[in-house]
Amino acid sequence: MEFHQLRYVCAIADTGSFSRAAERCQVAQPSLSQQVLKLEEDLGTKLFDRLGRSVRLTEAGHAFLPHARSILSQMEMARSNVADKCADVRGSVAVGIIPTIAPYLMPRYTTAFAKKYAEAKLRIVEDTTPVLVESLRDLSIDLAILALPLRHKDLELFPLRTEPLFAVLPRNHPLAAAESLALKDLRGESFVMLRDGHCFRDLSLAACTHARVTPRIAFESGQFSSLFGMVAAGVGISLVPEMAIDRNAGCRYVRLSDARATRTIVAAVLRGRSFNRVQQAFLSGIKN
Repeated sequence: MEFHQLRYVCAIADTGSFSRAAERCQVAQPSLSQQVLKLEEDLGTKLFDRLGRSVRLTEAGHAFLPHARSILSQMEMARSNVADKCADVRGSVAVGIIPTIAPYLMPRYTTAFAKKYAEAKLRIVEDTTPVLVESLRDLSIDLAILALPLRHKDLELFPLRTEPLFAVLPRNHPLAAAESLALKDLRGESFVMLRDGHCFRDLSLAACTHARVTPRIAFESGQFSSLFGMVAAGVGISLVPEMAIDRNAGCRYVRLSDARATRTIVAAVLRGRSFNRVQQAFLSGIKN
């Protein structure tokens, strides 16, 4: 039994004619007649008596018609409810973001989103990449803003931006006046770095390894601001993504020329996950 067969039965009952029912349903009459015959075969009984040019419901047809109308009505109600839900701007969206991006990127996005979707509920979770990936998988967040590399086949990634890395130096450092530096120029330096668990630490160490630089780590922290304070005090040097540069921290920032001295930021969602309108709007907003 197909929904279009139910529509045809109702149209025939309403119009009293196969030809007029075909016009109403915008289908060829032979096709409509064939589908009604098929339905009658499936039911094992006739729904209509074909009396010359007139059509009349049989007793079985009279019994069947209210059920057909009810099913079509429920289907239309379901479609309407789904359409209303898709158009609803009062939904919610939960966004995960890593700490080395959150304070620099999120305020601009959330401000614009809140203005456009004032009735939506936005929840932001700041945590490390492994925690956010698991949160995507258990659906406790809808999307996450992370940094490459990510080797999770169950995630779909949308690139947002790629930014250069900078060396962070004390203002009186011998290399502070340089326009650009290669990582190899930093061999032998003491480094202050983010602690384990931060993906930017892994990215920094990978770039150093590729340049055959082995950092001597003198200080570790969970925040760039603490690293800048240590650099300004002469404890060591550091690396920082462009968006985190703080011109008021008393440091000198010199762009790194190494090809791998970049960071690519992506939005990650669980592959195959469906979104409501609010969730899709947030994802579209950060992609633009």
